[in-house]
Amino acid sequence: MCRFLAYKGEPIFLDELVCAPAHSLVHQSLHAIEAKTETNGDGFGIGWYGERSEPGIYREVRPAWSDENLRSLCEQVRSKLFFAHVRASTGTSTTRANCHPFAHGRYLFMHNGQIGGYGRIKRRLEGLIPDELYDRRLGTTDSEAIFLLALANGLPEEPVVAMARTLKQVRGLMNDAGIDEALRFTAAFTDGENLWAYRWACDAKPPTLYFRELDGNLLVVSEPIDDKTRGWREVPKGCSLVARAGSVTVECLNQAMGRLAA
Repeated sequence: MCRFLAYKGEPIFLDELVCAPAHSLVHQSLHAIEAKTETNGDGFGIGWYGERSEPGIYREVRPAWSDENLRSLCEQVRSKLFFAHVRASTGTSTTRANCHPFAHGRYLFMHNGQIGGYGRIKRRLEGLIPDELYDRRLGTTDSEAIFLLALANGLPEEPVVAMARTLKQVRGLMNDAGIDEALRFTAAFTDGENLWAYRWACDAKPPTLYFRELDGNLLVVSEPIDDKTRGWREVPKGCSLVARAGSVTVECLNQAMGRLAA
């Protein structure tokens, strides 16, 4: 499983969260605690918003702990909203195109989890992606496919409903293929101003996802970057964390899925 963090708040240098803490994301790339695999060395990526509406992206196939450019970049870039991700592949190749976060215009998306039996439904899943979005598919991961399908389902307009619809479609493909393995999903999505974080699994065993609010700033992580007692709360299972200007709320992803037509 991968590890990631998302930050929204007053502008800070990226290294304050990505590199500096005792259990920073770079440290987690070598020594993750709350993941099936301790090492997340199949590439990394950061995406950040600056003076322009579209984010900057830096992705690399080297492990995060061994890339001196990552630390230098994080020491110089200041942002009010950024994503960072270290990857542990679930079967697809280690290429730059498969590293997170994924971008489409002003939107960023990153994912941790798995589609059980992905190889058996990959072609049918990709067939649900419209041509104009499929042209943007550069890699081979289930994560990128989910992102593009969610965009087709209206992710920018209805981030919770669109993601619920997408997960329901993927689960339907798995059921049709007779796949018994689980669909487990945590992810983060942003339009550059607002932030959504999702935690869901068909077997009620989603990957870990935590958040902390401090002085108006929001941090969402796969696992805490410091002592777990320092204000961290779990995103509830089957829910989505929604951060808009001045508010952080929790919406039920399960309820959104239940309201959708079969």
